[in-house]
Amino acid sequence: MFSFDLLLEAILFGILLGCFYAAVSIGLSVAFGLLDVPHVAHPAVMVFGAYCTYLLARYGWDPIVAGLVLMPFFFLLGMVIYRFYYEAFEKRGTEAGVRGLAFFFGLALIIEVGLILGFGVDQRMVEARYIGRSLALAEMRIPMRMLVAFGVAVALTAALTLYFSHTFTGRAIKAVAQDEPALRLLGANPVRIKQWAFGIATAVTALSGAMLIIVGPVEPGLDRIYIGRTFAVVVLAGLGSMTGTVAAGLILGISESIVLMQFGASWAPAVAFGLLLIVLGLRPQGLFGR
Repeated sequence: MFSFDLLLEAILFGILLGCFYAAVSIGLSVAFGLLDVPHVAHPAVMVFGAYCTYLLARYGWDPIVAGLVLMPFFFLLGMVIYRFYYEAFEKRGTEAGVRGLAFFFGLALIIEVGLILGFGVDQRMVEARYIGRSLALAEMRIPMRMLVAFGVAVALTAALTLYFSHTFTGRAIKAVAQDEPALRLLGANPVRIKQWAFGIATAVTALSGAMLIIVGPVEPGLDRIYIGRTFAVVVLAGLGSMTGTVAAGLILGISESIVLMQFGASWAPAVAFGLLLIVLGLRPQGLFGR
């Protein structure tokens, strides 16, 4: 039976969930949307970031603070990963770049197996003062952990949007996927720009991993659940659009929440793939274009 109150609650929870989806997808929006790097290992790196956050949280660190501290280390990791990908695949031409998909699938598998060997298959979670608490709003109770993810997503999107729009390096990152020869004429090295951008995308993933373990327990195979959702958000937004990533995350989050309310949890994972197919069929450039 239809209930307006349940629908309103589903929409509100969907907004919070959508901002979380945007936050965990924004690194992929940079790597895949702006750099044309088929980074299918993005969710696996995010889960790795969640486990690194778990290790720091065991010593009393707040998960968000731990994610911020991990960002410089993940930035360096991203630069190393891209340099290897460029030298082994992208440098050899388009076909070799496509074959680089195998490299990222292999990287995801190595991360998953490494986490299983290091932590086992049991779920891990962290403690924080806002985890397990909720905010009362009329008849509804909003989980504080989702509000934290909402705030981080908004701040992260605003910071990246300003960086890409108001700095030379940021504008060069946006330009490198459009016209590399023109970028060289301006005195910028496209390879170094891409390496820097991939480092940023990976650094953001460390913070996304912290939010992931705040929202719920993590286990090594969790990346398989998020690979469809993150790619759906990036394609729906339009490749490389930061603000579009938030809008697409909201669309996915609200749609998934309403489907969950009406049809049950078993149908919720199909929403991302359904939206992905619809967008690819009707508007391949995404809602906001490239």
